[in-house]
Amino acid sequence: QLQFVESGGGLVQPGGSLRLSCAASGTIFSIKSMAWYRQAPGKQRELVAGISSGGRTTNYADSVQGRFTISRDNAKNTVYLQMNSLKPEDTAVYYCNTKYDPDSWGQGTQVTVSS
Repeated sequence: QLQFVESGGGLVQPGGSLRLSCAASGTIFSIKSMAWYRQAPGKQRELVAGISSGGRTTNYADSVQGRFTISRDNAKNTVYLQMNSLKPEDTAVYYCNTKYDPDSWGQGTQVTVSS
């Protein structure tokens, strides 16, 4: 079973950028498709971006397409989310997990976009 520790969140002005990191523990990381999710106050958790086990295939929610980039380094058991052109509606707690059948959620990292 994988465990996750997310980091890199913070307060940023609209139009700014952040890079999130997620360190995973466990030996099966490299064979799992991974994803970033987010949950805004009063809303359900949603999938933001996904990446295949080898990193070749990525997919994004329409709301972040063209602004966010997901990547991974299997040698470091880490998945990243580069977020550019941030908007106030991107404010949420961001989590990483497996793309399919996610469980054992970490603490997440808070991203706040505000002037």
